[in-house]
Amino acid sequence: MDNIAFFIIAGIAFLAACMGSLAMAKGHTKIDLVACRKILAVLIVLCVTAATLWQTCMTLARDKTQAGPSIWSVPSEFESTSNHPGTVRPLGYRTHAYSSDGREVQKTAYVYLPFKYDQHKSYDILYLMHGTGDSASYWLKKHPENVHMVDQLIDHRIIKPMIIVTPSFYVQNDAKDHLDTLTYSFAKELRRDLMPAVESRYSTYAKKIDDQGFRASRNHRAFAGLSRGAVTTYHSAIEQNLDYYSWFGTFSGSRTSAHEFKTTACAYPFSTYPIHYLYASSGSFDFALAGQLNDYRNLLKVDNRLEPGKNTRFDVFPMRYHSSGNWHLALYNFLQCIFHN
Repeated sequence: MDNIAFFIIAGIAFLAACMGSLAMAKGHTKIDLVACRKILAVLIVLCVTAATLWQTCMTLARDKTQAGPSIWSVPSEFESTSNHPGTVRPLGYRTHAYSSDGREVQKTAYVYLPFKYDQHKSYDILYLMHGTGDSASYWLKKHPENVHMVDQLIDHRIIKPMIIVTPSFYVQNDAKDHLDTLTYSFAKELRRDLMPAVESRYSTYAKKIDDQGFRASRNHRAFAGLSRGAVTTYHSAIEQNLDYYSWFGTFSGSRTSAHEFKTTACAYPFSTYPIHYLYASSGSFDFALAGQLNDYRNLLKVDNRLEPGKNTRFDVFPMRYHSSGNWHLALYNFLQCIFHN
């Protein structure tokens, strides 16, 4: 209800401003100075009311002591440093420049291991991708608030201990002028090189490091990303590796048509695999929102595995734009949607 109220008030203010400007632009001189002052006063009151409502909702969300879905903010309870912190380690691995000449390259991903990680236990695993202009260090090193949040969610038993891997779709200087090609070619790196490197070293539910092992453990594997990383989630994970993954998160990005969904994720043999959850989100001021929402609606039309309210949802965060705060909140929500086996 808070979200609806916010957009109603903001919408009224926006429409009133547009109508007033349009009327004056067309030379409607019947609007006298007194009337203009009254309109301005009403607009100011509406804007102040909307801002106050937004700030109140943000404060209430921050002050919550229990986890749960939120479109406003991550509760401060889950952002402090944990007494049981996980560890973040670099992992070097060999792969190839699949988008160009296929040459061998060396890359680094980062791996989050939960507190008291035990090699003799099996862990769910999330592969988490950055966006344009960033690197594999974005989620876990550049923004340590994400690590603190994961630690706290595990401490509070909101989520189960899991492994998180943050790779990069970049391959040296490949495809500098055509970055979207990397959102497709990463699928081969993921399947052939990164997953074997990670899951042969760390303990997941994959009993074998091969097709059979990865398919059998897909219920324990998730992929998510922000911006172009969200595009990579669609192009590389959902369209080309759906037999290995069953949980997905797309934050502020899509660029995937209904036809593309229909001929890949919805076509045999991927059509036989269930999608346990698809979480999508964006900010109300995010430039990616319109296109992402349109693609999401088209996906729902062609893929009957997805049912809003059951195994998919699209959150819009008020007053958020294409920024780290937006994606931090998205990750908070997404983590609570996955691995409920």
